Amino acid sequence: MNLSWTLSRYFARQFLVTVLITFGIVLCLIYMISLVELMRRAANNPNIPFDVLASMALLELPTIGADTLPFAVLFGGMASFLRLTRNQELVVARAAGISAWQFLAPALGVAFAIGIFIVTVYNPVASTMSARYSQLEAKFLRGQTSLLAVSSNGLWLRQADPNGQSVVHALRISERGLRLEDVIILLYSRGDRFIGRIDAQGASLEAGYWDIKDAWVTMADDQPRYFDRYRQPTTLTITQVQESFADPDTISFWDLPHFIEMAEDAGFSALRYRLHLYDVLSTPFLLCTMVLVGAIFSLRASRLGGLVQLVLGGVFAGFLLYFLSDLSLALGTTGVMPPFLAAWAPAIVAALLGLTVLFHLEDG
Repeated sequence: MNLSWTLSRYFARQFLVTVLITFGIVLCLIYMISLVELMRRAANNPNIPFDVLASMALLELPTIGADTLPFAVLFGGMASFLRLTRNQELVVARAAGISAWQFLAPALGVAFAIGIFIVTVYNPVASTMSARYSQLEAKFLRGQTSLLAVSSNGLWLRQADPNGQSVVHALRISERGLRLEDVIILLYSRGDRFIGRIDAQGASLEAGYWDIKDAWVTMADDQPRYFDRYRQPTTLTITQVQESFADPDTISFWDLPHFIEMAEDAGFSALRYRLHLYDVLSTPFLLCTMVLVGAIFSLRASRLGGLVQLVLGGVFAGFLLYFLSDLSLALGTTGVMPPFLAAWAPAIVAALLGLTVLFHLEDG
């Protein structure tokens, strides 16, 4: 028997409403926890206004929410299927000759549509808000004085100097941030007044200074002067340079391919950005996998009883999948696994296992 459009829309609507309610509750909990954590971090700095902390928690919310969305789909799907079972609606549907595959199809379609929306619309908005959150966190909580940005014409690095600040531009970078090539350093006083510039073929980051070779130093009130070796003081360390590099969560899905290309051209390793791109692309498939995992336990509950045990089993399976996903991404970050395999393997394996169990329950 084919599932009618009316019944399909009904099942899809029930699933969507339950997932959205679950996701809304999760977001509220995340916001309160994030706000409390930000207040704890700001406890030693009473000059930070509460409204800044509240806005920071709101800006961080979409990024954290995206990580919890698979659980919202899992728990929402289980709640939806269990409610339909308790109301005897699935029992009547089965009696009418509708198989589990037919009433799972609307839920899978909704989950896939949510995943497409997350990738194409939600992710760009979340990345913009996350970038703003990173700026506020660096300013108010970490006191970060350096900022690195990669663009199509090289990289720009703002750093604090003993006499003010300077802006470093380089066309390329090598040795994981230790060496810059084709360098221009713009010097500013503490009052943000331009006082000079340094042009050089290369510069290496040492402890407390940039070791610059073949440097032309031009001060505002002096003639250009050439130096075989020139030391420009800096408070930067290699760790700070690497940490200043953009977090993958702050880059829109649409901008990631171009950013990966620019980062590699500049000499940075783009492994974690490529891994993040594949991870984002796997979202629709992962959400469908969560629907299958939830269906395994909620459908068994309708047949075998033991509701609490089966629900707990579904929760455990969801967290196990989350742990395996984190483990796989960690292996991908270290280069043990290829990025595509690291991002997609947990969802593919879980989907295959879920389909196997459902085939056994329904057709075995």
